[in-house]
Amino acid sequence: MTRIQDNLFEAVNAQWLATVEIPSDKPRISAFDELVLEIEKNLTADLIDLSAHLPLENPELLEAIKFYVKAGDWEKRNADDLSAVKKELQHIQALTDFSAFKAQAAELILHSQAPVPFSLGVEPDMKDAVHYALTLTGPGLILPDTTYYDESHPRKAELLDFWQENSSEILSAFGIEHAKKIAADAVAFDALLVPSANTSEEWAKYADLYHPVSTDTFLKQLSTLDFKAIIEKLIHKVPDQIVIFETRFFEQFNALITQENWELIKAWMLTKAARKATTYLSDELRIKGSAFSRRVSNVAQARAKDKHQLDVAESYFNQVIGLFYGKKYFGEKAKADVKEMTDKMIKVYQDRLRTNTWLSEETRLKAIEKLDAITVNIAYPDQLPEVYRRLKTGEGSLYEDTLLFDDILTARHYEKFSEEVDKKEWHMPAHMVNAYYSSDANSINFPAAILQAPFYSLDQSKSQNYGGIGAVIAHEISHAFDNNGAQFDKYGNLNKWWRDEDYAAFEKKQEEMIAAFDGVETSAGKANGKLNVSENIADQGGITAAITAAQSEDEVNLTDFFEQWARIWRNKASLEFQQMLLSLDVHAPAELRANIPPTNLQEFYDTFDVVSTDKMYRAPEKRVKIW
Repeated sequence: MTRIQDNLFEAVNAQWLATVEIPSDKPRISAFDELVLEIEKNLTADLIDLSAHLPLENPELLEAIKFYVKAGDWEKRNADDLSAVKKELQHIQALTDFSAFKAQAAELILHSQAPVPFSLGVEPDMKDAVHYALTLTGPGLILPDTTYYDESHPRKAELLDFWQENSSEILSAFGIEHAKKIAADAVAFDALLVPSANTSEEWAKYADLYHPVSTDTFLKQLSTLDFKAIIEKLIHKVPDQIVIFETRFFEQFNALITQENWELIKAWMLTKAARKATTYLSDELRIKGSAFSRRVSNVAQARAKDKHQLDVAESYFNQVIGLFYGKKYFGEKAKADVKEMTDKMIKVYQDRLRTNTWLSEETRLKAIEKLDAITVNIAYPDQLPEVYRRLKTGEGSLYEDTLLFDDILTARHYEKFSEEVDKKEWHMPAHMVNAYYSSDANSINFPAAILQAPFYSLDQSKSQNYGGIGAVIAHEISHAFDNNGAQFDKYGNLNKWWRDEDYAAFEKKQEEMIAAFDGVETSAGKANGKLNVSENIADQGGITAAITAAQSEDEVNLTDFFEQWARIWRNKASLEFQQMLLSLDVHAPAELRANIPPTNLQEFYDTFDVVSTDKMYRAPEKRVKIW
């Protein structure tokens, strides 16, 4: 039997780990996923009931239900003659040369069914969070991240070969001639993109991605396409600057997007469009279209038809379905209790900042100002984004509805450039088992779905709730002061508000956190402390603030607290999925998230009599203390 003193994660979760089975259509099972499965079951029953009793008084939900019903009409989906898809693919095939692509680039972006080999996005400006910026990134890669393209990676050839063969089969299903060559050319273009793509570590340091250039410089640098015409078509004006998120792609653009590479680019566009379409077609094609993602994570089976039906409805109506879920399943008593816990956690943070010993008073006071300015959002938003009023399920096929929806959503995306940022808009639906901190809005957001056991329950003790949702709440607060969030001020702007010597001290503590995780062995390989540092700072800040809050209660049980902390990170996954996450996930492996943060707290040693001969022991001088 594993002792807590040697492995908190395994000791607490031993029975669960021994008996739980990973669902055949998923790469893992975790505390988060168990809630997802329960939510899927409840929502499926709800949507079936609503299908029989259409909610005519709720127009957005009505359209979601109509689309849900269409997604489950397998007789119609299986009988589809694919003519609508073939028509879309013919638009790409008709681009006879690079000049034709250049002339139609803006229309291709707005129509969005033919993916172009770059991305012009509209995102809140990091240095002016009230307004939007136009941004440039590359188009993404076939494999999960850049590390998979290293010649030493054991799965590079296997996965690229599978993607190519699978794509060839999909193209052939649509009657595309020379399908094998087209799929091979798509892989060849993908290979050209790899050197220009950001690594996962680069994406993780999102505050460092901000590279604005004047529009004049942008237009002079990217000369192979008429970007002035493209930009005017998309946002109806020419901005003063454009923010580059992938600088190597920007620098190499003229060598990548060229007449010489046109046949490869065209093959890439055709293959991507064909693969995307499979999701909305026959059962055979949607299973074939998802085969690559299953191969990457070693998932045995495709999603069952009823789950796929729900997935499709959520992909376009997630906020609508989320709002329905939040209002039905989350009560006002629980909302008030979570709000009280959040207020208490912010108060704990205020006290910890006031008594902080490694920051100057000037920086401490500004940190408290930022903390006081945080907006707390619980359960679900007050209203839906306006764009949902525009989504109307039509009389055509499911695929044709998605064409229309994509056009509407793309147009709305570019419309936002001329507006102020709506900082009240949620970026997660209420039925998502997650939470997040928004640096541009300086807000913490807790969807209703995560506000249940094992994270939170009115039936759990206060110590258990602090070890669960309390630590999650404080985790999100901590993101305001992690290596990324700390660079944004209380208004959500990327702005230096620290004293230089204070930030230097903070960077030293970041290095300590990196060292605590970097190279730690797991069953799937070594952890990457640099990739995980922001989440590890948040985890440590979360558990530290939560235990402080728990100890302020009249009744406190720290055994309950630490065991609940370990329980919320329970996780079992395929080896392939774990290896993928090690490469690209900003979160550390679940066992390390459960085990390492407690070893930095004296309360853990006192509660379980942990001594130097125990495996969970960390010498006092190596214990990381930040917030």
